[in-house]
Amino acid sequence: MDLLTQSASDQLAALARGEITAVDLLEQALARVTALNPALNAVVAMDVEGARAAARASDARRAAGKALPLDGLPVTIKDSFAVKGMPATAGAPPLKDYVPQEDAAAIARLRNAGAVIFGKSNVPAFTSDWQAFNAVYGTTNNPWDVARSPGGSSGGAAAATATGMSSFEWGSDIGGSIRWPAHCCGLFGHKSTWDLVPMRGHIPPAPGTTNHNPDLGVGGPIARSAADLDLILSLTAGSDSPDGALARLEPPRRATPEGLRVAVWLNEAEAPVSAAVAGAVASAARSLADAGAIVDENARPDFSFFEAFEVYALMNHAIALSAVPEKARQRLADNAAAFAADDHSHQAQQCRAAGLGAAEWQELVARREKLKQAWSRFFENYDVVLMPPASVTAIAHDHGKDIHGRRIDMGDGVQAPYFNLLHWAALATVAHLPATVAPIPQGDGALPAGVQIVGAEGADRTTIAVAGMLEQLNGGFRAPPMAW
Repeated sequence: MDLLTQSASDQLAALARGEITAVDLLEQALARVTALNPALNAVVAMDVEGARAAARASDARRAAGKALPLDGLPVTIKDSFAVKGMPATAGAPPLKDYVPQEDAAAIARLRNAGAVIFGKSNVPAFTSDWQAFNAVYGTTNNPWDVARSPGGSSGGAAAATATGMSSFEWGSDIGGSIRWPAHCCGLFGHKSTWDLVPMRGHIPPAPGTTNHNPDLGVGGPIARSAADLDLILSLTAGSDSPDGALARLEPPRRATPEGLRVAVWLNEAEAPVSAAVAGAVASAARSLADAGAIVDENARPDFSFFEAFEVYALMNHAIALSAVPEKARQRLADNAAAFAADDHSHQAQQCRAAGLGAAEWQELVARREKLKQAWSRFFENYDVVLMPPASVTAIAHDHGKDIHGRRIDMGDGVQAPYFNLLHWAALATVAHLPATVAPIPQGDGALPAGVQIVGAEGADRTTIAVAGMLEQLNGGFRAPPMAW
């Protein structure tokens, strides 16, 4: 494995040993972009000269014995985050000329830790899809199969990290937008506990909006090792306060698999998964059990999958629709009456969410609180729960304008609604829980597949630690053939 596709931690070690300079590592990353980006369209904007100046400054700090925690790592940033002096379009034509003059809060922390930011990675329009295509920059392809999507909305981020263009990435997640691309591209990804990392400077909401931390949405890292996730999260966690103080993260509940209390949530009639996805989750559970973990395949918190998903779907759609013009939102709300009361299709839920008022929102908050309390009781007896990251592995490109008309291939000729990709993102998101995706080795020629590890609120380092255990037991990231 070449240095570009080694972990960020390994790259930092090489820099510390003097085996490479920050300037040379950046030039290697830029050469990788030149070689592979035409086929992938992952990196959509760059500030090469600014990055070169930052790399020189990094080398000077290291030579003076003042190296920062991420000093010299060349990185790209998801195009939904503001990066000073670079476009921040969120894939939306109305924002194609928007160039912020300050970094988003989390990005400033990465820069202050020494990261050399040289580019932006592609997203779907307004980050609102499970693929990465838009009218500003076009379509991003999966490095394992360019006929497929790398996932979304952090699709460009995952493609850039998987191929070594970027040492790591910083993504965002409200509907699986870190977890799904990590799963599709064979990477580690972490959806942080809600409100653990600052979201100021993220689009949506629109630039200039004062609500910097809307419900459900979070930021988090995408990387090639669990150790990288832990390092990056430790440097970004903490409230968006004037003093910029970082949070002290809870230590992992367990350091090794022995005695780890693991629940497995897999067989769910409401949310079927493909054979490849089910196999990855089952393989992860077996690995931990063989290493001494206590695995329970029947344990569940005391609520139904349907209850959790309904609360999530209504909340998520309401948040997304809050940015839609009032007339369009009202048209959706007017259509709600056309759906029967027992119609729980994604389209019906979207229309109902469009008409939610303050009283209905407060009812959802109360229902969500019951879910959070149930999870809290559950995690008194279990350290983590393993579940699928999504219903399938990477999907073929599908840009059909009727998003509700799109279908995903479950295998054996079975087609499922496109919005089923939300199912397994919902459980952690609605309850503000941390969730880490870890890659699980697949056979030669197979698409990547991962497992989602969910923990108690605030137990981010526990889910990351379990990802690290699986990495040690099974092997972790492997580069796609195009990056060999």
